[in-house]
Order: sequence, then structure tokens, then C-alpha cells
Amino acid sequence: MSWWVVVWLSLGAYAFKVLGFVVIGSRKLPRALERCLLLIPAALLAALVVKDTFSTQQSLVVDERALGLAVALLCVWKKRSLVVTIVAAAAATAILRAL
Repeated sequence: MSWWVVVWLSLGAYAFKVLGFVVIGSRKLPRALERCLLLIPAALLAALVVKDTFSTQQSLVVDERALGLAVALLCVWKKRSLVVTIVAAAAATAILRAL
């Protein structure tokens, strides 16, 4: 039964995308709306990172993952590469868990 739900949801998502092209057509969106739409992926990714860092099942927690996130933010602020950022955050989390 769950595969049918996946198929129907996939078809619904595709239908909504097609409907957007049909409704909007060749018209241009307002500039302010275009700028807002460009920020949605970054906001969603940030929300997922924060949710996964500070929650476990149904409870709010602050544990070793918070240090890993802080190290990752520091690496991004210092403009380190993606590989360095991931390794540093994982290492900081692992070291704190080992203590």
C-alpha cells in the first residue's frame, strides 16, 4: 500500500509543477518574488540542519552535534573548502563523543 502512496504523491507533485507552467505561462514573475524564491532552498536546508542538530525523536537536545555545527559554521565563515568543513565538523563531534 505504501508504494501506491509514493506513486500518487509523485504524480501529484508533477501535476503541480505542470500546473505552474500552465498558469504562469510566459509571464514574468515580479522581481521581488523571484528574489524570495531564490532564497527558499537555502532556508529549507538551514531549517533541516538545525532540526537534525538540536532534536532527537520528539525532544529538544543540545549534545555533541552542536559543537560539530559550530565548527562547520566557523569553517564556512573562514571560507574553507567543503571537504575540510565536513571533516572538521565530524572530527569535532567524534572527539567530544569519545570523551
